[in-house]
Amino acid sequence: MTKSSIHAGRECRAGSARRFARCEPNRPHELCVAIGGEWNPLYTGRFARTVCADRRVARRVALIIPTLLLIAGCAAPAALNDVIVMGMIHDGHRTSTKYGIDVLKRAIERIDPDYVLCEIPPDRLDAAVQEFRTSGKVVEPRVSRFPEYVDALLPLSSEMDFEIVPCAAWTKPMSDARAAKLALFETSRADEYAEMSEAEAWANQKLSDEGMNDDPVLIHTDRYDEIVARGLEPYNRLFNDALGAGGWDNINAGHYALIERALDAHRGEGKRFLIMFGAWHKYWIRAQLRGRDDIRLVPTAPFFE
Repeated sequence: MTKSSIHAGRECRAGSARRFARCEPNRPHELCVAIGGEWNPLYTGRFARTVCADRRVARRVALIIPTLLLIAGCAAPAALNDVIVMGMIHDGHRTSTKYGIDVLKRAIERIDPDYVLCEIPPDRLDAAVQEFRTSGKVVEPRVSRFPEYVDALLPLSSEMDFEIVPCAAWTKPMSDARAAKLALFETSRADEYAEMSEAEAWANQKLSDEGMNDDPVLIHTDRYDEIVARGLEPYNRLFNDALGAGGWDNINAGHYALIERALDAHRGEGKRFLIMFGAWHKYWIRAQLRGRDDIRLVPTAPFFE
């Protein structure tokens, strides 16, 4: 049998091997390959020959093609977000020679964040930002008590390209209820109150003795976090449940829920997040962040060195 150039609707044969493919009716001069029993034109030309491919090769091709398509369709691994947790000393920023406002601003500039997650309640940020833009001052009571935002972060927001995300779970009713309960516990649970107070006093003295209370490099160490966690243990153990939303674990869980929501919203973007919270919250927040697999927890101390 010849290698015919016209095979309209007939079976064709290549050489002496009996490997058959179905050619398309009324389409002469087409190069056909049998894949799964179907014809497949690979080349069309007036003088093209019809070639029938070996079905073993066709089966291999049929297996390889989906694999190649799968590989081609695989997305690149999601980028990790960088997260830096910076502990604030609040009023101490206005008096400290080691961790003053200028030192804080330089560290923020070095970090160059895309997002700043701060200890401001979501319902207080807009008012504070509007006051600052209008007069250069902030009188909103919850925000104005934090120099790190009024004197450092808000001024830098006019010069740098970052978004401020409010992540404080604090509310005034919760804060007032907490203060009232603690005042009662001072007498109604005097022994427990004394244990709490002694532990916190020990932690403050220990930090002072080791030069950690206003040194930004030492504040951002595991040793600092260990002392703080030990000093707050009685307060958390004895009063967390009784204080409700204002308890230590409870309020930190509220803060972290807002932090987590912000991080989840930008998962895989390769962005840089700066978390600015009171330094005594730092150990709690960092412990939660270590459980995430989509971030890189960046050491904070080098930005102050």
